[in-house]
Amino acid sequence: MSECKNKGYLYYYTINMLYKDQIDANKVPQHVAIIMDGNGRWAKQHGHHRSYGHQQGAETVRKIVETAASIGVKYLTLYTFSTENWNRPEEEVTALMSLLFHSIEEETFMKNNVSFRVIGDMQRLPQKVREKLSECMEHTSKNTRMCLVLALSYSSKWEITEAVKQIAQQVADKQINTNQINEELIAAHLTTQFMPDPDLLIRTGGEIRLSNYLLWQCAYSELYFCDTFWPDFQDEEFYKAICEFQKRERRFGKTSEQIVND
Repeated sequence: MSECKNKGYLYYYTINMLYKDQIDANKVPQHVAIIMDGNGRWAKQHGHHRSYGHQQGAETVRKIVETAASIGVKYLTLYTFSTENWNRPEEEVTALMSLLFHSIEEETFMKNNVSFRVIGDMQRLPQKVREKLSECMEHTSKNTRMCLVLALSYSSKWEITEAVKQIAQQVADKQINTNQINEELIAAHLTTQFMPDPDLLIRTGGEIRLSNYLLWQCAYSELYFCDTFWPDFQDEEFYKAICEFQKRERRFGKTSEQIVND
């Protein structure tokens, strides 16, 4: 009888554990990429202008950066502003650029030992934004706990096109020949060449697509989609995604038996 009670208690305890407490510290993804979707819809749902949703989304970014660093994630890449976002109403784009400028808090990065990087076409950003981003990258470059990467004015098709141009120029200049073009060479010309490919990609907001984000790099990433709008995506939601990742078997084209024997 007591054995049954113990098993029942164990089952109840397991299913009611916080996701944070279920995480295996030895299986934390090294690189997590996030598509932060739903700011505008969240604002509309709460009777506010879209810009208010972006402001609340920035607060969520601060929390998730600290949360990711606390469990041992080494790279966190956030899809902040796509090249397609330049087509949004001018008022919204201006507000987003202003929010970006005021959200970069170098002191917070230093306090948490987090380095800062940007991927994307920075030349399209306003000059004062570019200058602030560059200063923050330089001043935090020696921090080692985690690297926060913002994808700004970024699209995967733009990135791959730029890599192709660079490689084509090397061929034209006779620095390399076409037989030397391989996956490693292409990856070395991508803006993400300084970090490993994402182990896990999370998208909030209910949409189920990659939206031109890290298409090359996510070839073998685990994908996690949830309906939660980004401003409501709190610690436990992030931990839940990590737990789901840890349940999956990553085979990279091999069989389950091969994985076990490796």
